Amino acid sequence: MPEEIKFEDALKKLEKIVETLESGDVGLDESLKRYEEGVKLLRLCTVKLEEAEKKIEVLTKDKNGKATGTKEFNKPDSK
Repeated sequence: MPEEIKFEDALKKLEKIVETLESGDVGLDESLKRYEEGVKLLRLCTVKLEEAEKKIEVLTKDKNGKATGTKEFNKPDSK
């Protein structure tokens, strides 16, 4: 199984792909290949952001409403 890429690295790769596609310097076949890679990276970034959002949402609060820490949540199965 390939090593999981960090959000920041995936975002940088996605930005580079967009830049390349917008430049128009690559042919149709290469553009389609990069577009496909970009879609995969976009989905990965979306999942990572959703996971971070869920973790923040499960912040626990004490009786005064102050955050006291976080709880782990169950990660959805990746497909």
